[in-house]
Amino acid sequence: MAGLSRRRVIAASVGGVASAVGLGLFGAWALREDEKPAPSDARTPIPTEMGPTSTVPPPRLLEIKTVRSKARGRDVEVVAFRPDGVAPGVLPVCLALHGRGAGARVFTELGVGDQLSAAAAYAVVAVDGGDASYWLKSSPTDDPPAMLADELPGWLTDLGLNPRPFAVLGISMGGYGALNYVRDHRETVRAAAVLSPALFTSWTDARARNVFDSRAQWEQTEPLRHIDALADVELGVWCGEADPLLPSANRLIDTARPAVARTAPGGHTADYWVTAMPEALSFLGSHI
Repeated sequence: MAGLSRRRVIAASVGGVASAVGLGLFGAWALREDEKPAPSDARTPIPTEMGPTSTVPPPRLLEIKTVRSKARGRDVEVVAFRPDGVAPGVLPVCLALHGRGAGARVFTELGVGDQLSAAAAYAVVAVDGGDASYWLKSSPTDDPPAMLADELPGWLTDLGLNPRPFAVLGISMGGYGALNYVRDHRETVRAAAVLSPALFTSWTDARARNVFDSRAQWEQTEPLRHIDALADVELGVWCGEADPLLPSANRLIDTARPAVARTAPGGHTADYWVTAMPEALSFLGSHI
């Protein structure tokens, strides 16, 4: 497609990319001041195998491409992880949605590449959705949901992958986006995993994030207000016991009754997400 004519391809091992990227992404994401717990008297802000005669090169285990998104009015990065030791073919895909202050590359830091081959034969693909978009349309020229619906399938096809994700994974803000993706793509999505999902139990808490255009937009998109939309999907929820988002995660657990619900020591941090990632990937792989 036209957007890929401008692409930049970076091939490296997961370890190499993690070393190059470093931990700077987490400094901007996990440790933002507005993501830390507020004092108790204030509202809490949210924080391939080939035969010996084959001449076709195997797909790279990690590919990072820059593509043009018309829906978002800018270039975005697409990060694709493939499992090791899997024969060439059109793999099923899990879409991964990043959190606030991060981008698609953040998943190179969270153990996705190391854990994926042990999970099942599927690929994980992440894409840039905006610094603080909550994966919602923020203007006529920046529409992440339209990017996922209209442009992502073509990018996945160009990568040699199934164009319709069977699952979605979201972290923090990406959890909000993932649950809305399920709602918008119920005909193809079979499983969803959310880690530390950034959800809001009241308009007061949601308004404090300075993301939503109006109360109506929040009410239309808040996953906790549309639990019925999750009825036909296998859902897994993970959250740290010291995470300020735990109350809203517990609300999701109590109302959606997910197939897997895990709370464990940890906060709204990369350390916790790395710890939870293997089980989340295994859970998603069991629903291909």
